[in-house]
Amino acid sequence: MRILLALAAVLSLTVTSPRAAEWPEKPVRVIIPFGPGSATDVIPRLVLDRVGSQLGQQFIVENRGGAGGTLGTSAVAKSEPDGYTLLTTSSAHTIAPALYPNLSYDAASDFVPVGAIGSVPNVLIIAPSRGIKTVQEFVAAAKAKPNALSFASLGVGSAVHMSAERFRFSAGYQAVHVPFKGGAEALTEIMAGRVDYYFCPIATALPFIQQGKLLALAVSSPTRAAALLDVPTTLEAGFANSDYTFWIGVFAPAKTPDAIVAKLNAALIQAVQAPDVKAKLDKLGVVTASQSPAAFGKMVKDELGTYAAFAKSAGMKTN
Repeated sequence: MRILLALAAVLSLTVTSPRAAEWPEKPVRVIIPFGPGSATDVIPRLVLDRVGSQLGQQFIVENRGGAGGTLGTSAVAKSEPDGYTLLTTSSAHTIAPALYPNLSYDAASDFVPVGAIGSVPNVLIIAPSRGIKTVQEFVAAAKAKPNALSFASLGVGSAVHMSAERFRFSAGYQAVHVPFKGGAEALTEIMAGRVDYYFCPIATALPFIQQGKLLALAVSSPTRAAALLDVPTTLEAGFANSDYTFWIGVFAPAKTPDAIVAKLNAALIQAVQAPDVKAKLDKLGVVTASQSPAAFGKMVKDELGTYAAFAKSAGMKTN
């Protein structure tokens, strides 16, 4: 019996290992659970295009937005763990469980962390026509008329929503949340003055800031953004615990073979470190990452606990 069991184990390895080693043998579908034009869409496309070239297969991006990124995420959770359906999402992944109690997936156990692409500072932007010049003036105006100001996001639980709530909770004012399906739509409303402010990823806001169509008041990253060195962080402006790290990373369905995860992680690291790709990411304000699946997984696990506690204390809700 022991000999038969040993033979069965060997046969199992010979069947599964070559499949993982030969991956990918066909195009890979990558679901991004947010709309086109957002940082979570633009940045991964740059990297995944290179990953596909390195691995000899096309990585086909599919935008499936809605419900703060949970709709597209749910689709990946239910996919076959064969490496041909992946999830590329943002740090919204770690806040969703605290806001959506009836999720059809478990953010921790239904996914295998593959690796982070990098992080992007979110910048507090307003229309220059409002006449506000500093973040302190902005907070004073918000406190003077509770719920008079409105802010944009990409849905409840999205990374930009989280940035806005962290800042609002720290600064101690009330405002009206206005969710949008995509970043382009949100930017248009801010520039038109129909919505008052937006904690927008610097990658998409920067061109409009440089053109004078938007005014940057502060960034939510722990340190100043290289692309906007004259703009203070919310921490520097005097608002404790107002910072928020907006990261973008790749996940696979649970039970995806370790060999595939390792191969994809290595390809991601190689892609973000490629000089031409890194130059493009630098222009978008992306701080690239080169994490192992284990390190990325630990970060995700830690954030699931941290932001569950914050969502409760801040009274964040899905309705």
